Amino acid sequence: MIYGYHRTSTTDQHLDRGLTEIETFCNNNNLKLEKIYTDQQTGKNFNRPRYQVLKEDILREGDTLIITELDRLGRNYDEIIKEWSRITKEIEADIIVLDMPLLNTTISQNDLTGRFMADLVLQILSYVSETERQNIKKRQAEGIAIAKEQGKYKGRAKKDIDMELFNENKKLLKAGKISKVE
Repeated sequence: MIYGYHRTSTTDQHLDRGLTEIETFCNNNNLKLEKIYTDQQTGKNFNRPRYQVLKEDILREGDTLIITELDRLGRNYDEIIKEWSRITKEIEADIIVLDMPLLNTTISQNDLTGRFMADLVLQILSYVSETERQNIKKRQAEGIAIAKEQGKYKGRAKKDIDMELFNENKKLLKAGKISKVE
């Protein structure tokens, strides 16, 4: 089965571009896309609700996961390498990265040179993804510091918390009836 996964860093960003790219690729290659899973949160780790559903409930040996770019999978070097290995070596599913055909594991990589090149590219792109995440955080902190100096930064808007709902969920979590994610 063929599945897609696309992630944006925030809910302010649109998923449309990535979804369209995955659907177009499947249509152009006569592939039957079962479902696309999406998350709208940071790529710093893989603790994303829809990715977890894809990972635990769907992805099996012989399946194919399609992503538009490696950094849509994640932005943490060690975790990308670990997750890639889990999918391609442990589960024995394939991954297609649309903007980097060299990482397409559906193409036979039986020869040592092909595997070496794919592993090398994966490591470089994983490094670049994490470095970009660190640069984004640094630029954001610098921007906030300047805005504070100028008296323009007010911080995040305060959100009202339903304490009754919070306390009920806290009891359910302690009783093991819901997970932290839920």
